[in-house]
Amino acid sequence: MNNKEKFNLYEDLLKSWSARMNLVAPSTLCDIKKRHFEDSAQLASILPHDVNIIDLGSGAGFPGVVLAVLGWNVTCIESVGKKARFLNAVKDALELHNLTIYNGRVEDFISALPLGLNDIVFTARAFAPLVKILDYVYKTKCRLFLLKGREINLEIETAKKKYDFDYKLFKSKTGDGFMIIVENVRQFHVK
Repeated sequence: MNNKEKFNLYEDLLKSWSARMNLVAPSTLCDIKKRHFEDSAQLASILPHDVNIIDLGSGAGFPGVVLAVLGWNVTCIESVGKKARFLNAVKDALELHNLTIYNGRVEDFISALPLGLNDIVFTARAFAPLVKILDYVYKTKCRLFLLKGREINLEIETAKKKYDFDYKLFKSKTGDGFMIIVENVRQFHVK
């Protein structure tokens, strides 16, 4: 099955399962390719090829499943059981052997990771504010590649009150949001 066929099947599964559960906003079901697939796939233009991806709060699989279809090794973390079942169904149907689904909480998964892994990056889309994501991952020293909305500058400003970090911001290719790379995260010491 080629990537086009995989994305068509993914779209069919998303529409079918969305009739039974809330996976994405119903208003986005008429434009899944642009709103979800292309939006998620734009991370491929800034992601290194030699990394393993941990997708935080994967939901319906954005951007994690999309990046797995494009060839990255991805672990999707999803705490909601029915969404994890959907992700496993997609994994099986699309025959994505490079995709792992972890049904549990982000903080539990991350607390089990060894520190200082250089070949791991975190991704997320519509998961949490930047400061909350940094709360989860800052100890790992891993880079983040995030899809964020229009309010990213406010999120950066808020996160900078608690953390020092380097970042690069890129305008979204599919909407009015942004892609951001965050690295060298250091928590300020509270006196």
